[in-house]
Amino acid sequence: MMRSAAIDRRSFVKAAGLGFLAALTPRSLMALEQADAVYASGIRAADGSFAVATVTERGEIVDQVALPARAHGMAFSASTGKTVAFARRPGTYAMIFDPWNKSEPIVINSREDRHFYGHGAFSPDGRLLYASENDFDGNRGMIGLYDATDRFTRIGEFETYGIGPHDMTVSDDGRLLIVANGGIETHPDFGRTKLNLGEMQPSLALIDAATGALVEKHVLPAEWAELSTRHVDLDGAGRIWFACQYEGHRKDLPPLVGHFAKGEDLSFIDLPEETTRRLANYVGAIAVNRSEGLVGITSPKGGASVTIDARTGKMLAETSLPDAAGIAPARSGFAVSSYDGDFLSTRSDVAWDQHIVRI
Repeated sequence: MMRSAAIDRRSFVKAAGLGFLAALTPRSLMALEQADAVYASGIRAADGSFAVATVTERGEIVDQVALPARAHGMAFSASTGKTVAFARRPGTYAMIFDPWNKSEPIVINSREDRHFYGHGAFSPDGRLLYASENDFDGNRGMIGLYDATDRFTRIGEFETYGIGPHDMTVSDDGRLLIVANGGIETHPDFGRTKLNLGEMQPSLALIDAATGALVEKHVLPAEWAELSTRHVDLDGAGRIWFACQYEGHRKDLPPLVGHFAKGEDLSFIDLPEETTRRLANYVGAIAVNRSEGLVGITSPKGGASVTIDARTGKMLAETSLPDAAGIAPARSGFAVSSYDGDFLSTRSDVAWDQHIVRI
């Protein structure tokens, strides 16, 4: 049976305890009591400060935890309840907290010769945290290993067998690390500048989680060498879905979404041409709704979210949402946020960041 990365609202409330609930405002408490699901996402508040917000599937903010700087991706351990906010590239911090404020947040920093790429994942038992990192002087992607049982002490690292690793995840059995090597060289001395757009090397790698050995590496076809592999998620059959951002000519129409499994070649799906144009060569986030067999993607540049049938690869729906940002599975379909403060049916005076995690 596939493990679930989410817990329902009843489990969330039970884990929270009376102390957390008593500290909520009446409005937040009512929102939580009426919720089916709870999510977490980075935000920029109206005063310019940064935080992680816990939020219901209707977009009602329940609580906030302050961050030292802007966050990007999130990770959640269903085994321990720990949640991580990773700094936006080329940031050097990650903050680990529990959504119920039972313990003080832990802030860790990357090695001096590394920076975070904004993403990571827990092992299924919650004992290890994996983080995508840049060995910027060596121009190689790395996965940092952090001991979640010892205040997230850094205990080692593995290569990603590529450059510019962005998103990553872990197989349900914990044996494989799945990494999207975006193929783009960067260095913190040059901020967020992309240094090798004429010589990109995008790939997807499967890595042995116990040894760090390369299991499989899938390099994108030469014709799509400028198609940066950015985000990944797993469906209910263990198939790996990936989403891309194109660095080539804006009038090109490259495939932006694909899938594969261990031992298989990469397969791209054929979205309608008008949808591909709408996505503006940029998919900002991808998520799988396992219970319904759906894949969802967002494009902030295109102002749209798209729902795909995971079994057939056919597009089922396209929705307009300016500045569409994060996406995560909901009871029906997906919860989608925007940079402009929208979270499904609610608008808040915040800017939601690029990713959502269901907790």
